[in-house]
Amino acid sequence: MPMKRSPEVRPKPADALVALAVILLAAALALAAWGGGKSGSLTAVISVNGLVTETVNLSRLSGPEVRELNANGYTLHVRLSSDGAEVIDSTCPNQVCVHTGHISRAGQSIVCLPARISVTLSGGTEDGVDAVLG
Repeated sequence: MPMKRSPEVRPKPADALVALAVILLAAALALAAWGGGKSGSLTAVISVNGLVTETVNLSRLSGPEVRELNANGYTLHVRLSSDGAEVIDSTCPNQVCVHTGHISRAGQSIVCLPARISVTLSGGTEDGVDAVLG
């Protein structure tokens, strides 16, 4: 017994409008998400074992600085600059903190779980308006 063929589905003109609206909405959301967090002064908050050990105002740095952080038998080298932070070297086994790369917007973090060290950026436009509808 032969199988029945399903009817062919053809795009209609309205489908193109819906696709265009979805693409425009995605582009607007991407611009809003990646455009924020750059204005204002950034601050790097360095925590070891859950306790804040150092707070650095990145906008006041004259050039890049490298900080050595030691905790729980591991050593991290963190490069701080006026445009963000990154872990350039670590003795931890999995190197996730190094592979996180450069962070530059408020709310971003670098975490080394074996060493229990985190570097979080705050300031900028983090406390501003999240969204505008209307």
